[in-house]
Amino acid sequence: MSAGSRGDVAPYTGLGQALARAGHEVTLVTHGYFEPLVEGSLLRFHPLPVDPRAESRSAQGLGLHRSRTGVGKLVRLAAMARSLVGLMTDDLLAAARKADILLVSGSLAPVGRAIAEGLGLPVLGVYLQPVAPTREFAPSVMGARSWGGVGNRIAGHGLNLVMERGFAATMPSLRAQLGPARRTRVPLPVLHGFSPLVVPRPRDWPAGLEVAGYWWPYDREERLPAEVEAFLDAGDPPVYVGLGSATVPDPEALSAEIVRGLRRAGLRGVIQRGWGGLAADGDDMLTVDEVPHSVLFPRMAAVVHHAGAGTTGAGLRAGVPSVPVPVQFDAGFWARRLVTVGVAPCAVTLRDLTATGLATALDRAVRGPGHRERARTLGARIRAEDGTAPVLAAVERLAEGGA
Repeated sequence: MSAGSRGDVAPYTGLGQALARAGHEVTLVTHGYFEPLVEGSLLRFHPLPVDPRAESRSAQGLGLHRSRTGVGKLVRLAAMARSLVGLMTDDLLAAARKADILLVSGSLAPVGRAIAEGLGLPVLGVYLQPVAPTREFAPSVMGARSWGGVGNRIAGHGLNLVMERGFAATMPSLRAQLGPARRTRVPLPVLHGFSPLVVPRPRDWPAGLEVAGYWWPYDREERLPAEVEAFLDAGDPPVYVGLGSATVPDPEALSAEIVRGLRRAGLRGVIQRGWGGLAADGDDMLTVDEVPHSVLFPRMAAVVHHAGAGTTGAGLRAGVPSVPVPVQFDAGFWARRLVTVGVAPCAVTLRDLTATGLATALDRAVRGPGHRERARTLGARIRAEDGTAPVLAAVERLAEGGA
């Protein structure tokens, strides 16, 4: 069960495919908008009614850009969740009644856990971001800032309270449908879908919270479209630029600034339209819609992206340097990680993105010392990991009645 943008859903298509190949019957429960992601796979699909793209363009969704701090954005997001989660609970419950085990994302953890307890089902958290309190970093959804060891832990507990409150209005009616919980409330075991080479497991996390490794999206197409192949063959490796499911206040102005930055750096560009509506013209620029990152990114000189968890992982897997442009929530956290592991020279915030700044960052990423080699080395190590194996082992234990 997952809700949110494409990046909150796509990794579970690959995780689900691995579980299905091991003999499990797997249903992805998420927004109906994402049903095409499972076409051709072994997964079943149960749609949720909310359209995430429409919500991102609503007054509430666009209002997230008005908050200049991670706390402000989080408060707005919690209000948005309160208004939408009630529309999904009936379908979440209907899907769960057909299941033997529930796997829930961080975005639906409170309601998913309540459903599992009410139905007496085993439940496992499968999170794409670290949200448990730790001294080692502040909550990932609040950006890159650290408040020190004690402050980070306090912020982590505060985040969990905000998340619980986002679902509070829905819980009474849900529990009325479920009746008394059938299981003793114990800490939710959670496996995290990112590499320990990028975020090592915090030393102060309690037992039951583990870092599994990345879960790569299922891609039914393993070849690039002909027009993309032709563009790649026509010159030096270009730079990918995309903001994924993020929206921006002025797509036309931002696109123009990006193109000026690429040309100032002497680089060609592949611009992914995304939910933000980016676009570019000219022989040295190609605008594309959805193209599998697993196939496209290894052909790039660098990737400029919104630093979502999934796109961050895709760039690392490809072994190419990055220039993160964090937009909101956990993007600042992942951008800082890319700089820390040495595959990005710096982050360029969306508010501060200029042609000159982007050109300088790209020149450092593509031509400067170290970033390309570090990206290549780290990419090889990440490709050697199997993030699905720990999840499969945990599911097998749950299927056998273990914890």
